[in-house]
Amino acid sequence: MSQPHGQSTPAGAVSGGGAAEVFDADTHTRAREIIARYPESRSALLPLLHLVQSVQGYVSQEGITFCAEHLDLSEAEVSGVATFYTMYKRKPCGEHLVSVCTNTLCAAMGGDDVYRTLQEYLGGDSGGGGGRLGHEETAGSPGEPGSITLEHAECLAACDLAPVVQVNYEYFDKQSPESAVELVDALRRGERPEPTRGAPLTDFRSAELQLAGFFPEGDRFEADVDVPTAAEETTRGARMAEDQGWTAPAMPDDVALPEVDKQ
Repeated sequence: MSQPHGQSTPAGAVSGGGAAEVFDADTHTRAREIIARYPESRSALLPLLHLVQSVQGYVSQEGITFCAEHLDLSEAEVSGVATFYTMYKRKPCGEHLVSVCTNTLCAAMGGDDVYRTLQEYLGGDSGGGGGRLGHEETAGSPGEPGSITLEHAECLAACDLAPVVQVNYEYFDKQSPESAVELVDALRRGERPEPTRGAPLTDFRSAELQLAGFFPEGDRFEADVDVPTAAEETTRGARMAEDQGWTAPAMPDDVALPEVDKQ
């Protein structure tokens, strides 16, 4: 995979001193490739924000300007989107983003304990004099090898495998405080633990480049991701229905719609 890189000023870059100094020619080329995928250029904003994060590890003001100028939007329009979605970070992330689900079922199954344990375990390396690591705070220097940004997340859509943790949006299911500590220790040693399911683990910025639509070339990556990713727990209900011969009632071809009261 081409790694996010570059601090040179691109030839023919869009105007705007800050953005032109931060994003190199390859990033501008990728931005134009993203925009070309859509009939309306403004529809490219979400992947363009991921592209910005693949370079900087967060969405900076220069990144806001970069997106606005490429898409002919106001910076206020771009900022409104960047601050609405939690996947877009407003301060630099570590090499890895560790997300702990603390929504209802995961919390009841131990997600809160996992999060508190990681807060305390990583807190001594946060640069804040110890204590607990806060939401979206980083242990270590952001972007440096072994640095980890911790966040509590809303539902990660894996309730049947609770409690779950994601690293750079890849799943690690059925976690405990002890297994979560082992996981972050491995990340800090420079290892890439194998996710429970899904694509091979990479760093946060490379994951952001993939979310922008740019993937590693070669058969190895395709073979790794072109596999079933549904867990045993997820498919158990469907298998029980098949074994028992259960089927959903067929929908009639012609369904009368209820009458709407006249106002």
